[in-house]
Amino acid sequence: EVQLVESGGGLVQAGGSLRLSCAASGFTFSSYAMSWVRQAPGKGLEWVSGINSGGGSTSYADSVKVRFAISRDNDKNTLYLQMNSLKPDDTAVYYCRLEDRRLRHYWGQGTQVTVSS
Repeated sequence: EVQLVESGGGLVQAGGSLRLSCAASGFTFSSYAMSWVRQAPGKGLEWVSGINSGGGSTSYADSVKVRFAISRDNDKNTLYLQMNSLKPDDTAVYYCRLEDRRLRHYWGQGTQVTVSS
């Protein structure tokens, strides 16, 4: 059974930093690309960042480019999102997401990030 467990969210002032983690189990983590997706209050889902299976290729939404960095540790089956220079607009629930070979999506429970101005 695929399990994704996010952690690391919290309340931070604008300009601060947080590091999110996503612990993965139930599948061969090192074989799959992974993504971070967020949902701000009252808004739809927004893709934030993605990383390929080996970690050598990353991509970002324009809204977070330069400020956020995605990474992974395939030995620890863990996905990360380093978030710097946080803005109030970054306030959202952050989810890690797996897309399998059949294009099915698996989600964690999410972790709340709140950025105060």
